[in-house]
Parts: sequence; C-alpha cells; structure tokens
Amino acid sequence: MTTPQAQLFDRIAQRTARIGIIGVGYVGLPLAVVFAEAGFRVTGFDLSSERAAIINRGESYIDDIPNATVARLVNAGLLDATTDMERLRDMDAISVCVPTPLSKTRDPDMSAVLSAADHIATRLRPGQVIVLESTTYPGTTREIFLPRISERGFKIGHDVFLAFSPERVDPGRLDWTTKNTPKVMGGITPACLQAGQALYESAIQRVVPVSSPEAAEMAKLLENTFRAVNIGLVNEVLLMCDRLGLNAWEVIEAAATKPFGFMKFTPGPGLGGHCIPIDPLYLSWKLKTLDYTARFIELASEINTSMPRYWVQKVADALNDRSKAVRGSQILVLGVAYKKDVSDVRESPALDIIHLLREKGANVRFHDPHVTSIRIEEERLFGEKALIPAMQASDCVIVATDHSSYDWSLVKTHAPLLIDTRNAVRVG
Repeated sequence: MTTPQAQLFDRIAQRTARIGIIGVGYVGLPLAVVFAEAGFRVTGFDLSSERAAIINRGESYIDDIPNATVARLVNAGLLDATTDMERLRDMDAISVCVPTPLSKTRDPDMSAVLSAADHIATRLRPGQVIVLESTTYPGTTREIFLPRISERGFKIGHDVFLAFSPERVDPGRLDWTTKNTPKVMGGITPACLQAGQALYESAIQRVVPVSSPEAAEMAKLLENTFRAVNIGLVNEVLLMCDRLGLNAWEVIEAAATKPFGFMKFTPGPGLGGHCIPIDPLYLSWKLKTLDYTARFIELASEINTSMPRYWVQKVADALNDRSKAVRGSQILVLGVAYKKDVSDVRESPALDIIHLLREKGANVRFHDPHVTSIRIEEERLFGEKALIPAMQASDCVIVATDHSSYDWSLVKTHAPLLIDTRNAVRVG
C-alpha cells in the first residue's frame, strides 16, 4: 500500500501536486509565481477579496511581479486566488506567508499565524505538507502548528508533514529573487524535512536543510538581527561624529577601504520594511520569557528608532539658522518608501519624520515617484506630482529615501534648504 509520503513525493515529482499559499503579499505572491512557473497549479488564499480579484484578473500589486507574468500564469490555469479557506482541503502543499507585525506594546502579534494554523488544522487530510514561512520566534512551528495538527489525530512525519522555511524577500532586488535565493528548511521530523525539501527543490534552486524548525527560525532572526545591530552601530557612529565635529560618511568610507574584517553599513533616517525593525524584537520577546535580556537587540532598537527624531532636530536647527521656526514652515519630504525604488512604506522612518514635524507645527508635504498616498495616523496625505514647484514652494526639503530616479543635481539646485539623510549634506 502506498504511504501518504510516497503519494506526496510522486505528485510533487509529476507536478500534479496542488499548492496553496496563505497570504499573497510581498512574500506570498512571488512564491506563488515561482511555483506556478515550475509547472504547479497554485492557489493563493487571502482575507482580501480585492487582492484575490486582482490576481484573477491577471494583474499584480507587487512591484517585483509584472502584470504580464501574472496574466500568463492565470491564463495558463496555473495561478488563481480565493478567500474561500475550504479549498485548503484540495491542496497537497500549503505554505503560510502571513504577516507577523508587532502590537502597540511592541509584543509579537501572532493573530494571523494563529488564524492560518486554525484554518489548516480544521481542513487537514493525509498526504499534506505544511510549511510556515512567516518570520517569528523560535518554537512557533512546534508550539502553534504541531498541537493543532496532532489534535486532529494525524501522525506527524507519516500522515502529514510540517516544516519551517523562513522567507528571504528583499523587494526591489533583481539579482537575488525568490527563485535563486537559498532557502533554509527545518522539519519537525526527518520525513517532514524530506517532504519540505522535495517541494521547494522542485521550484527553488537551493534548499539548505537544518536539524529542526527552531534552528531555521533562529537562523532567520540572526540574519535580521545582524543587520539591525550593525545599522544601530553605524547610526550611533553618526551621533558620535556629530558631537566630535567629524563627517561620519568620510570616516565610514575610510574604514571601508580595509579589505578584511570590516563590512560597510551606512547611517540613515531609521529602519523600515517588513523585517529588520520587527524581527529582532521577536527574538528579544522570546528571550524575556526565559529570563534573559537580549541587550544588543534592545540597544540597537533604541538607537534606530531615535533616528527620525535626530533628523527632525537637524531640520529645526537648519531653519533656526535662517531665523525660521519649524511651526508654520513649509517642509517637503523626498521619498517615503522604506527603501529606494519600491512603493513599500511599511515601518518607513519617513512616516515618523512626517509625524514628528507635524507635531511641531510644520506644514509637511511629500514627493515619491513610487508612492501616491500615505496614512499618517487617521489622515491620508497625497503626494506632490510636480517635484520642482514643490521644492521651490518649501522652506526646507529633507531627503528620506534615496530613489535612483531623482536627479540629485536638480534637487540641490531647486531646494532652498536641503537636509539629506543619505550623506548629511546641507545645502543653502
């Protein structure tokens, strides 16, 4: 008699396995496309009926995924989307790519992960492999998914298979994509790892196995903590150089000439995006439950979250030198995305800069070639369409995002007063 594992492996090998992706955002939609391009029939599951409708029309709402790609896959019958979680029963493989934000108290908000686990558990059948991709604290796969599956009477590693493989998405990159970025994979059992590997190796160039889901969960947090701590360090170098009367960028460039033992990071307005400002705090939170303080993480977070206030003070000082108050001044923010050449504003420090300037009474507008509107608290702000007139009508321009489409010589020419968080340039 053929085992559920053998049936699953055969369906994967024959490309007849149905794949479901729960959460088709910045992580889930690129993953769905990669599997569909490998010849699998993929269904995206999302709470948003609008997202599902856009995909089913053959369109994309993710910068890195062209409309033409989605249209081709939808027309070929390889990709569709739905809000109907009952269809999870039809899937042979399910990847969970839901958001894991922080609550208002800076604790992990696991509601989306819990909801996905419940949806899957109530519709489980033998021969399914479930892979959690959402970044979270070590122990999540075993503590949240495993009990729900076990309560259904299924034997893990025989009837159903459970693994963790953290997403590694960097929006806007062309060199490293979902397809060619190595995927770390840890299974609850060796058979779970084999199932997860077989699934992902059918579409992704390299899968890196580790001994457990906890090791994979921790590896992801180490990746992002490494960046958060080093960015925190270089942001503090900026603060120190400011006190010492030194140019931090000159110092960093000089240090970067060392051919070994140094990796270059640069200061900026703070941290943004779906990973670096959030993920290390998941680890810090978990360690607190074990009576341990992750001191590097806590300090780096403190420094990085203080940077928008530092730059707002630079604006205030520059205006003061011109006998102007922040209150009533016309201030233009260039770039509100969290990184250059994308439309993603999640956790963008530019939003904090705008909020702080408005608190001080400034009239703040923004220009971003990739973002048409933003929400500050309960108010929606729409971006300026004409850059040069917007700069000329401002008392101060602050650069928060380094979009490559900006002509910086033009910006320096027309900005009456320029504060540039990219390199601390002050013009005018």
